[in-house]
Amino acid sequence: MSITLTILGCHSATPRINAFPTSQYLEINNSHFLIDCGEGTQRQMRKYKVGFSKINHIFITHLHGDHFYGLVGLLATFGILNREKELHIYGPKGIKEVTLLQLKISQSHAKYKMIFHELTSKESELIFEDDKVSVRTIPLTHRVYTNGYLFTEKEKSRKLNMLNISGYPEIDKADYLNIKAGRDVVLPSGEVVSNLELTIPPEKPLSFAFCSDTCYKPDIVPLIKEVDLLYHEATFLADREDLAKKTKHATTKQAAEIAKQANAKQLIIGHYSGRYKDINVFKEEAQEIFKNTYLAEPGKMFKV
Repeated sequence: MSITLTILGCHSATPRINAFPTSQYLEINNSHFLIDCGEGTQRQMRKYKVGFSKINHIFITHLHGDHFYGLVGLLATFGILNREKELHIYGPKGIKEVTLLQLKISQSHAKYKMIFHELTSKESELIFEDDKVSVRTIPLTHRVYTNGYLFTEKEKSRKLNMLNISGYPEIDKADYLNIKAGRDVVLPSGEVVSNLELTIPPEKPLSFAFCSDTCYKPDIVPLIKEVDLLYHEATFLADREDLAKKTKHATTKQAAEIAKQANAKQLIIGHYSGRYKDINVFKEEAQEIFKNTYLAEPGKMFKV
């Protein structure tokens, strides 16, 4: 079980030289996801060697341009590369209409099947699940309808404790599947051996929460409690809390407070306003509240 997060873009508003809007590539439990797709995302994917063919699910938080203007270009490139696999796109209601219109007008080569999952609920909901990962929405508060996403590994089955099993000669290999499935063993003598004695519990499933864009919203804490890796926007420094409130964004200290309340293991902050030239101040402020804080920077990888 593992998480690898690659930051493709981490700035707010318009793209600038060496400042790319939001996009992240997540590999969790050998599954691959793209989260948001700001302008220039496909260029960043090339630069940081993210395989285009690995992406089968794209999650868009909201329909502000710095989070999805790169989507139609990426979809068109998939077509040029002769993609055949279907692609699932999750995002707010309206994402299907705007995307298909752009592809139609531009006479795109994107002929593969696209499946849109349009979101409208203001409550957290399960939107994706397979045998490796589940994804739930994290309802956020911004100027338009917005969701964050919680990615959680599926718990694996318990492992056989061969040392303990060897103490029961009556148990043979034919019993192993039942033991791994969580069942107790009844010996020929009638003695019941607890499954807990015969197995080793699996590692705790890892999780990653993506929260951008949003104002300070403490009621998301129960949804992300004990998360292993948390990305939370921090558009402004703490002295501009008034501007953060007006634009429905968060500050460094507000992001850190969310991480602290959630008892997150690590916090990554990003979505920096273009007014700031030195982003190291963001980390310094956040670390006053939550020590284990790191800066999102293009190309930076985080591993759990």
